[in-house]
Amino acid sequence: MRPILMKGHERPLTFLKYNREGDLLFSCAKDHTPTVWFADNGERLGTYRGHNGAVWCCDVSRDSMRLITGSADTTAKLWSVQNGTQLFTFNFDSPARSVDFSIGDKLAVITTDPFMELPSAIHVKRIARDPADQASESVLVLRGHQGRIARAVWGPLNKTIISAGEDAVIRIWDSETGKLLRESDKETGHKKAVTSLMKSVDGSHFVTGSQDKSAKLWDIRTLTLIKTYVTERPVNAVTMSPLLDHVVLGGGQDASAVTMTDHRAGKFEAKFFDKFLKWR
Repeated sequence: MRPILMKGHERPLTFLKYNREGDLLFSCAKDHTPTVWFADNGERLGTYRGHNGAVWCCDVSRDSMRLITGSADTTAKLWSVQNGTQLFTFNFDSPARSVDFSIGDKLAVITTDPFMELPSAIHVKRIARDPADQASESVLVLRGHQGRIARAVWGPLNKTIISAGEDAVIRIWDSETGKLLRESDKETGHKKAVTSLMKSVDGSHFVTGSQDKSAKLWDIRTLTLIKTYVTERPVNAVTMSPLLDHVVLGGGQDASAVTMTDHRAGKFEAKFFDKFLKWR
């Protein structure tokens, strides 16, 4: 099969996201310009111009009408997918690292990095149907992570928020009260920073990848550990197939992160594992 090449970004990619139908692919990069492509032939459909820093993450609404992006320029932006118009800008005091629309697209969760004296935080924003009615205030702000938060996503029925990051602790929060409901423990949890987090299509479980050279599969309601996948490289990205019971891990280590006598650098391969769900 001949691969489809999507050429357009001028700096490294940071995030990729398909829409629900799978016909559009959205890409984020350090060149400040999120881009949308036709997934079947790789043709560039359009770009979203307005950020002044690296764009770390994006999400698209269920109807593929709106895009939300988080950037190092301390903003998250709402866009019209069809014409690239900026609909609204959420301003923060530190870089916006992760974004995620809720089920129904009426809320969005946005994480901000620690910066100067500010700790990392999780912000819940209400998304108005009419951009003219959009407000900038946060419905809820959650704090408790030490260091950067890699990812925060909505749990079942938007009742919880799941987050993880540099402190290696996975947390489940009540999305209405902000109460911390559960934390992963040191015995079953990751030993080093969590780099990525991805939900299953049915929303019943999620997988995390970590610098401790492992990925872990968790029950999304109880935070029960289902399975651990061990590799010989730090895990930089994780995903799950929507069609098969497969978990895919992307790993590798920069040469600058290892010693002169260590030969672990490189090997940026993707590894496939059978999911083997074993519910208790």
